[in-house]
Amino acid sequence: MTVSVDISLYPLSADYETPIIAFIDRLQTHEKLDVGTNNLSTQVRGEYAEVMAAITAAMEPTLADPTKCSFVLKILNVDVVPANTWR
Repeated sequence: MTVSVDISLYPLSADYETPIIAFIDRLQTHEKLDVGTNNLSTQVRGEYAEVMAAITAAMEPTLADPTKCSFVLKILNVDVVPANTWR
């Protein structure tokens, strides 16, 4: 089953860009997934199990960091091609 996930990361610090870029970089290492970004969020598309495993792995270092943050995820059971996709 193909899913599309829209993820917003809100680091609660003045240096908010560093954790966001690191999170996106970790997601982009998964070759079987389509990962794209826009000004507000990151989109991931692929097979459900692969997408969820990649998101979990990419989120863990962010959540383990002392910087407080909030993740907001929307998971759709439709095939939406991310904008600005990298592979």
